Amino acid sequence: MRAPLGPFDNARPAPDCLDELTPPVADAVRHWRGSVPAGQFVYVDTDPEIADTAVFVEHYGPELLDESANCVVVSGKRGGASSLAACLVLSGTRVDVNGVVRRQLGARKASFAPMDTATGETGMEYGGITPIGLPEAWPVLVDAAVVDLPYVLVGSGRRRGKLIVPGKAFAELPGAVVIEGLGVAAG
Repeated sequence: MRAPLGPFDNARPAPDCLDELTPPVADAVRHWRGSVPAGQFVYVDTDPEIADTAVFVEHYGPELLDESANCVVVSGKRGGASSLAACLVLSGTRVDVNGVVRRQLGARKASFAPMDTATGETGMEYGGITPIGLPEAWPVLVDAAVVDLPYVLVGSGRRRGKLIVPGKAFAELPGAVVIEGLGVAAG
């Protein structure tokens, strides 16, 4: 099968690659009920040593910066209570944690969650966290620019491998909230 974007040699429908995914991601693909069939989710095998965005784009091509998205886990705090959420923004942008995220979560303070919290709560590897398969109670804040793309490259739950998913599928994730301006220019 040919990948819908990028120069990937080993592309397969994600439902045929469940053993390559972490258990929560595999379970989400297995039980997907969105309007976009799970068979349109594509798994591509990639080297875990080049999973980080800058190195990945350097290796596979700069056009992927505009066709990929990063998923980060954030923590919102208000009083003594804290909550976790995920944010999905295009890779060439950064998450507006102190503005959009803080307001959306109704938090007094918002910050990136510590690595051990992010991996422990998601069941995914750091550097491979994806919005597919996150805890259903979490808000998943998705930048509108991600949803507008025909296909988006995201993590697979592991550092090895990526998923290529139709952008509109991210609006159908459990807890998804599509937000204009969640991702802001990096710099």
